[in-house]
Amino acid sequence: MFLKENILLAIDGLRSNKMRSFLTMLGIIIGIGAVIAIVSIGDALTASLNSTLSRLGTSNIYVYVSARDSDSSFGPSGKMDDADLISEEQIQTFAAKYAGEIGAVSYSETGENGKAQDGHRSANITVEGTNAGYGPVNNVKLTRGRFLNDRDVRDSRRVAVVSDRLVSNLFRAGEDPVGREIDVDTDSGAESYTVVGVYKYDPISVQGMEADKGKDTRTSLYVPVGLVKATAENQNYMQFVLSTKGVQDTQAFTDKVQRYFERLYAANGTYTCKTQSMESAITEWNQQLSVVSTAIAAIAAIALLVGGIGVMNIMLVSVTERTREIGTRKALGARSGYIRTQFIVEAVIICMIGGVLGVVLGLLLAWGGVSLMERQMPVPVPLVVSAPVILGSVGFSMLIGVFFGYYPARKASRLNPIDALRYE
Repeated sequence: MFLKENILLAIDGLRSNKMRSFLTMLGIIIGIGAVIAIVSIGDALTASLNSTLSRLGTSNIYVYVSARDSDSSFGPSGKMDDADLISEEQIQTFAAKYAGEIGAVSYSETGENGKAQDGHRSANITVEGTNAGYGPVNNVKLTRGRFLNDRDVRDSRRVAVVSDRLVSNLFRAGEDPVGREIDVDTDSGAESYTVVGVYKYDPISVQGMEADKGKDTRTSLYVPVGLVKATAENQNYMQFVLSTKGVQDTQAFTDKVQRYFERLYAANGTYTCKTQSMESAITEWNQQLSVVSTAIAAIAAIALLVGGIGVMNIMLVSVTERTREIGTRKALGARSGYIRTQFIVEAVIICMIGGVLGVVLGLLLAWGGVSLMERQMPVPVPLVVSAPVILGSVGFSMLIGVFFGYYPARKASRLNPIDALRYE
């Protein structure tokens, strides 16, 4: 009953000083709003990244050539000799040795950009030379026909797997493109390919060469890797990707692959081979995003400290304004604990309302931020709302009320009733 009376008194006080109460809450509102917005946007980016990378295959392992003195996760940027790269024979020997643990091996060579044409119709493409294992490793989803097979690659047949975007640009609705020939024009000249399969274009997969631009989107045209290697500077490969099968500990197998290629490159004093599993890459990215989000949220939380100081300041003013009221209550028998509780409850109510408004502001900011990112990124960014963060924020704002309201409440409870009644 006593607590209910104090809550009603606090609410009446807020109503009688609406503008002052709102300005007092402002620091709490901004602080809570900023923390929730930053955490929610960070969680949204993490969820989007996890979804994107998982679709590339969480069991995949990347093997790439790197300078011995480099800590980079990427290969050397300069020109390299074939002797420093991984040969197809080395890849095949490795795959045969670990056949029981490897599902498929993918290697490729990016060719030229150009246009696939059929009369007045055209589609933007990038010629991508691949082996037969590229499709399953990189999760290429076929809608018609088949992917390149070992015979296509071995004989360097002029066959191609095209995207559904290319099909919609070059062929009439309902027309089957499998078995049809298409002309491809690049800077090197014109070539003809027979379509053997159609894959579904997905901008968040490795087939997504650029942001989705509808009919003008540039998609990959997959051909046997030998056709592209015929005009490439290097015949060997900077990297390849493998998928595992029946492997319980992906990281342990990744380390085994690392040791295998370290022995292979033992005589090379400049370059070596490094490995990274997609699983570890996802973990690293999540950790980095978590650290950044936490650091920014901690900086934003400084606004909560400022808001708490504002609450203390206004409560001290309230004690001064209500000195005679306090004196009257104490003269009528109110205990110091009652007076102290009254002012603490009032501070908590202010901070709790500010916390609720801050949650609303934070969710609106998070929704706006996620919507803006989705317009700029080719991948979906889902809004992630964390219930523990919201409840924790409101609870923390109430703790701020207790912490910063205690000193003014203590000061009010220790007023001498006679001095308080004489206060003008």
